[in-house]
Amino acid sequence: MSVTVEHVSTEIRPLRVAVVIGSTREGRFGPTVADWFVRQATPRDALIVDIVDTGTTELPHVFGAPAPAVAEATEKLAAADAFVIVTPEYNHSYPGSLKNLIDSHHTEWQAKPVGFVSYGGISGGLRAVEHLRSVFAELHAVTVRDSVALPNPWGRFDDAGVLRDDSAETAAAALLDQLIWWGEALRTARAVRPYGK
Repeated sequence: MSVTVEHVSTEIRPLRVAVVIGSTREGRFGPTVADWFVRQATPRDALIVDIVDTGTTELPHVFGAPAPAVAEATEKLAAADAFVIVTPEYNHSYPGSLKNLIDSHHTEWQAKPVGFVSYGGISGGLRAVEHLRSVFAELHAVTVRDSVALPNPWGRFDDAGVLRDDSAETAAAALLDQLIWWGEALRTARAVRPYGK
């Protein structure tokens, strides 16, 4: 039995990464954490970063046809080759606003890698991440192993949003290395054979 493989371009194109801010609460800390992570990612020529902010995008609360207000978020998610979810931990899990965004989309997540940057109390949001891993598995996404967890982050950033210590930069670098590897591998695989076909 022979297998025919279509030609795939070896041209290296930057990966589009959608950084999703999951919290919508008043006074939320998510944008500060997301901005810090974007500063870790943007020096890498292999990446183009988009922001999807659940706090500024009105999302539908029921299944069915997407509301007009979700169109911009949908466009960014569909264009992305990979995702990084920035989430707090609420009551040992992640925010309902983030679940709403995730459940309002399906094919946008498929066969793409997802990384996590979490923050919260002593656990740094790790329990939220563990719940999200099972959700994304159901959506046929691939979660990368390494993540960034920021315990009690509120005093760790200065007024300009700069992390006072560099302890999380190593974790961010490992997450980005894995995200780029999986992002390039899965983008090539989808080009050879669209997922689900």
